Amino acid sequence: MKKVLVANRGEIALRIMRTLRKMDITSVAVYSDADADAPFVKYADEAYCLGESTPSTSYLNMDKVLNIAIKTNTDGIHPAYGFLSENSIFAQRVQDAGMKFIGPSIEAINVMGDKLDAKQAVKAFDVPMVPGTDKEITDIEEGKTIAEGIGYPILIKASAGGGGKGMRVVENSAEFESQFDRAVSEAISSFGNGAVFIEKFVQQPKHIEIQIIADQHDNVLHLNERECSIQRRHQKVVEEAPSPVVDAALRAKMGAAAINVARSCHYEGVGTVEFLLDKDKNFFFLEMNTRLQVEHPVTEMITGLDLVEEQIKVARGEALTFTQEDVKIDGHAIEIRVYAEDPENDFLPDLGTLVHYKRPTGLGVRVDDGYEQGMKIPLMYDPMIAKLVVHAENREIAIEKTIKAINEYEIAGFSTTLGFCRFAINHPEFRNGNFTINFVGDYFKPEILRSDVAPDIALAAYKLFKSTKKAAEPEAISDNPSAWRANR
Repeated sequence: MKKVLVANRGEIALRIMRTLRKMDITSVAVYSDADADAPFVKYADEAYCLGESTPSTSYLNMDKVLNIAIKTNTDGIHPAYGFLSENSIFAQRVQDAGMKFIGPSIEAINVMGDKLDAKQAVKAFDVPMVPGTDKEITDIEEGKTIAEGIGYPILIKASAGGGGKGMRVVENSAEFESQFDRAVSEAISSFGNGAVFIEKFVQQPKHIEIQIIADQHDNVLHLNERECSIQRRHQKVVEEAPSPVVDAALRAKMGAAAINVARSCHYEGVGTVEFLLDKDKNFFFLEMNTRLQVEHPVTEMITGLDLVEEQIKVARGEALTFTQEDVKIDGHAIEIRVYAEDPENDFLPDLGTLVHYKRPTGLGVRVDDGYEQGMKIPLMYDPMIAKLVVHAENREIAIEKTIKAINEYEIAGFSTTLGFCRFAINHPEFRNGNFTINFVGDYFKPEILRSDVAPDIALAAYKLFKSTKKAAEPEAISDNPSAWRANR
């Protein structure tokens, strides 16, 4: 494999290209009009424009991506995450064109892409699952009967898709019909598939995921767990590895279950098996993501592995060069996602121009980003600016180092999640490891960030950067320094 096209954008495209360069593989970038000046485009060995900026006419346009791949004599296509990464039709077309899709088999994408199919697949492998149905529910009365048998509260979930869409918690039978209709409607609008099923609602759980890797020679390993319970809108904001509540015995059990999930669909490459962990340390299979995860860097930091490099080696047909016994845990790693969002306004996107940008540096500090000072954050894409990853010898030191890195991270032009992430990892419940996926609802109030920094310090910092950026667009910075205060 001498040339790889990266069918993605932003920080993950740049991160993949760095590994390609390390492996002496030519990188090909594809980009939309909005990303013409992006760092990943400049870094690539070759770059080709897809045209208009809307996803459907650029990064999701299979014909355009494949035509460029064929034109450039590409050997493989790396889809990263999002966009076409879990699209089995695209994977099939890549294969039909004589190129390697750097990801799992089409069978694995299809099976694990549908939660009901995934349940059926793992059932024979003795993987713990949340009590509930393993078939689509179409009749409301039948659903009510099943819910009564399981016991409220229950969860109605869309079979396709993820990200919290098509998911409804039902507290009692009186709510069932309205919530069922909403779940089906949302599933249809989000995924074009209205199939839903019912599960017992696990209250106050933790979200633990296991990184797995499998080659084409029947070797399947797990690379330990990640703690991913700090979430907003069912999407992660803070991740760490290892989890503060998973001991060696539980890790072995969850790892074995994750390996069985991978074997159930004949998996190859890297993937992630997600579990819910209740207060009694019982774990239940949630889903499998058949791609590289946003939070993969924390696993890299504690294992010393380059997961993108391992993906490419597997795609080339190489056998894994290490065993399960070789996989160790070296220290502790924390990742925070830096989004252009306003935590004081329900984490809604707060886009603008990056009028000032300075990354933190230091031993054990890693920033995966895709922007430079002066760039705009496009409206049509995910508002993640960067991933700040910190590694240290233990969790306590990692927390302190992450807080220091957040304080050194300078972003002006819009609000970000930096302030929220600092609040979260400095909270007593995070420090003691007892937090759950309900952390934001249980502990976060927007006014906490408003008093996070003394107003005079925030105002001084704001005025300094406004005065040094005379060329910035007038609307890029408000006369109110609250956005800077939230970031600092």
